[in-house]
Amino acid sequence: MSRKHAVIQQTALGTLIRDLGSGNGTCIRNRRIVEYRLSHGDVISIGPIDLLFESSAADNLEQRPPSTVVFEEGGVENVQALTAENVHRTFLSAPLSAQSVGQARKAQERLAAVYAANQVISSERDLNKLFERVLDQIFGLVPAHNGAILLAEPATGRLEPAHMRKGPGENEHVTISSTIVRRAYDHGEAILVFDAADDSRLGRGQSIILQNIASAMCTPLQVHDEKLGVLYVDTRGTTNAFTDGDLELLVALAGPAAIAIKNAQYVDKLEGAYQGTLVMTANAIEARDHYTVGHTWRVTNFALAIARELGWDHDKLRECEMGGVLHDVGKIAIDDAILRKPGGLTDDEYAKMKIHPERGARMMQDVPALGALIPYALYHHERYDGRGYPFGLKGEEIPIEGRLIAVADTFDAMTSNRPYRKGLGPEAAVAELEKGKGTQFDPVIVDAMIEAYRAGRVDAIFQNYAKDDLSVSCPFCSTYVPVPEGAAPGVEFKCGVCHRRLRLREQNDVYFAELLPSSETAPADPNGRTPRPAAQTLDETAR
Repeated sequence: MSRKHAVIQQTALGTLIRDLGSGNGTCIRNRRIVEYRLSHGDVISIGPIDLLFESSAADNLEQRPPSTVVFEEGGVENVQALTAENVHRTFLSAPLSAQSVGQARKAQERLAAVYAANQVISSERDLNKLFERVLDQIFGLVPAHNGAILLAEPATGRLEPAHMRKGPGENEHVTISSTIVRRAYDHGEAILVFDAADDSRLGRGQSIILQNIASAMCTPLQVHDEKLGVLYVDTRGTTNAFTDGDLELLVALAGPAAIAIKNAQYVDKLEGAYQGTLVMTANAIEARDHYTVGHTWRVTNFALAIARELGWDHDKLRECEMGGVLHDVGKIAIDDAILRKPGGLTDDEYAKMKIHPERGARMMQDVPALGALIPYALYHHERYDGRGYPFGLKGEEIPIEGRLIAVADTFDAMTSNRPYRKGLGPEAAVAELEKGKGTQFDPVIVDAMIEAYRAGRVDAIFQNYAKDDLSVSCPFCSTYVPVPEGAAPGVEFKCGVCHRRLRLREQNDVYFAELLPSSETAPADPNGRTPRPAAQTLDETAR
C-alpha cells in the first residue's frame, strides 16, 4: 500500500498500532483508526490485506472487573466548550440567520428531526425505556459509536452510569474522560472534543489511546436550575467526526430528554409510593393472621412463576405481583376471634371467614387504580367444578386471575409449616395438585405451576428449601434464607421471598438474621402461638 503506512509497537500499555497518515487508512473491525491498542484476535485491514493479531500474552493482560462505564482522568485541549444555553439559542436562531435557501432548508430539516425526536422521547414514561429511546434518537442524528447517560447521585453529586450503548465489536466497557463529563456537569457546558488522539492533556497512553477515542461530545442534562447529569457520545478511530451542528443537535435533544427523565423519575416515585402502600396493607394482613406468616409473599412469588410460564407480559406480571400481595386483603375485616381461633371453626364462623374475598373486593372497588386487582381477591376461592365460593362459578367463568391465585394459594398452604402441623413435601403437594386438575383447579394453571417447579424456578420460595444448608430463618416471613458465601456477622442481604433487608448476627456460636427497619416492614412476632388441631385439606386456605 505504501512504504510507511502504519507502525505496530510493543509498549508498557500493550501492543499499539498507529496509522502514519496514510491515504487509504488503517482499519480495525472495518473502522478507520488513528491509534489503537490491539487485543488478541483483532483483524487489521490495510487495503485488500487482512492481518490477524495474536498475542501470546493474552492470558496475562490485566483484567478489569465487569462494568459499563470506566472513568479515566485527563485534561481537554482540542476542545470547543460553550455554555449549553448559548448553544441552544444558536440552534433555534439558525433559520433566521440563514444566508441562502439551501441553508434555510438544512436548518428546517434539523428542526424537524429534533421535533420528531422530541415527540418520541416525551411519549415514554418508563425510565429504562426512556434511556433507550433517547440514545436511539441521538444515534439516528449524529455519527456516534458509543453513548452514555450519566445521572448524578442526589446526595453526593457523583455521576453514575444510568444507561449506555456500545458500538458493534466494542469491549465490554465504555471508557470516557471524567474531566469531560465533570466539566459539562459542573459548569453547564456543551463540550466538543474534535481530535482526542492528538490531545496531550487527555494523557496519551491513557484511556483515549487505549480505547481509540478520536472525537467526543458531552452536554449537561438540566431542568431549570436542577442538574440531573450529562449526555455523552464519542467515536472511535475517526477524528473530527462531530461538527458544530452535531453539538447543537445534541444540546437540542438534551433539553427535552432532561424533562422527560425528570418526569419519568416522578412517575417512578409515585409508583413506588403506590406499591409501598399496597405492601403496607399486606403487612397488616400478615400481622393479623400469625398462623400464616409469610403466606402472602410466597403466594405472590408462586403466582408470578405461574404467570411467567403462561407468557404474561411485563405489565401483566406487575399487576399479578400486586394482585398476589392483596389477594387476602379482605381478612382485615374478619374478627380476631375467628382469624386466630386455635381450634376448629363452627359452621357460623366458617361462613363469616368465607366472606373475606367479597370484603377484599369492596375495599378496593372505590379506588380506580386497584380495579384490575379485584379479580385476584374476589375469585381465588372459586373452584373449577363450580363448588367454590363466593359465587360458585365454574370453569372459565372464573377470571383467569382467580384461577391462577387459587393454585398458588393452595400450593403454599400445602407446603408451608403451620404451628399445628408440618407442611407437605413439594412432590406430595404436586401430586395433590394433579388430583385436583379439572375439579378444584384449572388444568392449564396446574400444569404451569408444575412446570415451574420441575424446572427449579420456585425452589427458593419454599419455606424450608434452604433449611439444611447454611441458612437463617427470615424473622418476617419465616423462609430459610441462604447465608451469602463467605459472609461474616454484620453483612446485609435480602430475603428472596418477602424482600426484607436482613443483617447476619451471631450469638453463642449460633447465626440468626436480624430484620432491618424499612418503610416496608411490619414484622409479626412468631412466638407464643397456640397450635390448632392437625388438619390439612386442599381447601385449608379458606382460613
